[in-house]
Amino acid sequence: MTYLCALPGVGQHKRSTVKNQPLILVTIGLLATAALFFFGRTAVPRSNVAVAAPSAAAPVFNIQAFVDSAKTKLTPQQSLYVSKLENGISRGDVPAQQLQALESLALFWKDSAKLFEPYAHYTYEATKLDNSEKKLTFAAQLFLQAVRGEHDQAKLAWQTRSAIELFEKAIKLNPNSDDLKIGLGSSYIFGTGRTGDPQQTMRGIQELLSVVRKDSTNMRAQFVLGVGGYVSAQYDKAIERFTKVVTAQPDNMEAIAFLADTYAAKGDKANAVKWYNISKRLANNPLYSKEVDERIKMLK
Repeated sequence: MTYLCALPGVGQHKRSTVKNQPLILVTIGLLATAALFFFGRTAVPRSNVAVAAPSAAAPVFNIQAFVDSAKTKLTPQQSLYVSKLENGISRGDVPAQQLQALESLALFWKDSAKLFEPYAHYTYEATKLDNSEKKLTFAAQLFLQAVRGEHDQAKLAWQTRSAIELFEKAIKLNPNSDDLKIGLGSSYIFGTGRTGDPQQTMRGIQELLSVVRKDSTNMRAQFVLGVGGYVSAQYDKAIERFTKVVTAQPDNMEAIAFLADTYAAKGDKANAVKWYNISKRLANNPLYSKEVDERIKMLK
């Protein structure tokens, strides 16, 4: 059975057809509500039904090797500019000079080269040097957004580690921030937790529970708790969380798609069809409706 809001890379191999894509991908793609990166990449929040066993020898993403390879494709003028900035990092007399060089490199890779990974890398390095809550939060959210749409397991692990580290540093500066705790919990759940690491998922859930125990009306935390339940196959708990969200936010397409898929995963076809049809009405898009109709047929 194919479920409709599967996180990329969890319990599934690479698939290219629209029919095999998760519903939340189709939803966001058709409605054009996904956040586009500066590089034309789409970061899509998604979840999964079947959790894949972690690989015995997980691949490792080497960001420096990636940057070095990317530099070979630059024009001579761009190469000269990048070399000058890199020299500013190694030879900078004061942290302010190093910070300026790192931020300039980040902007170059974002605006000129249009490559996410080097942009994120230099943003990460600059943020650690600056160490302000504002910049730590920005960089952490940048990595979290990437995590939610990443298919490559090696990059996913790198992005997850970076997001977690940055959120933890920000929380040290502002330990009472629920937003930061939600970000940290989301990093665990949407990150390596969805590749089959139950400890990562549970760490994320514990962070989020610390928020909803204080404020049960925090729908962002309730939603990600639902995703955590979904990823860990605790479908009844996931349904409880997603139901709270769609009750408070009846137009929340993402929560509705997850709720429908959770019912499908549980084997409750009637409720799955019910929520798929609700999503169709909200989307009001012929292509989306066609996709959902095909998925409903698969349940029967």
